[in-house]
Amino acid sequence: MPKEGTARKKYNISVEATLEVIGGKWKCVILCHLTHGKRRTSDLKRLMPGITQKMLIQQLRELEDDGIVNRNVYNQVPPKVEYELSPYGWSLKSVLDLLCDWGEKHIIKEYGDKSAVLEDNILNQ
Repeated sequence: MPKEGTARKKYNISVEATLEVIGGKWKCVILCHLTHGKRRTSDLKRLMPGITQKMLIQQLRELEDDGIVNRNVYNQVPPKVEYELSPYGWSLKSVLDLLCDWGEKHIIKEYGDKSAVLEDNILNQ
């Protein structure tokens, strides 16, 4: 059922619908980090040094609008906001795992040694 106020869309193939939600440079990276638990915006920014604050917030809002992530606001001073995968977002875990596995194989094929091109972070251990 389309979102309220949204016209019914036609897709050529179903992967278009997937890419509409998780496509782009950053969304899958954000989602992979969230498979390791709740994260504050500052945590995600630290884990993804190449993303701007504006882009990070935009991508998180889009993922929240699509029901992929939940935004939890804690009523405290200073304000605390955490993001986590929603149950619907967790349904993407196997897709994300397959994308990571394929990417690792591709890096090895192209560069031989993945440690030469992969950043040292929690997702690459």
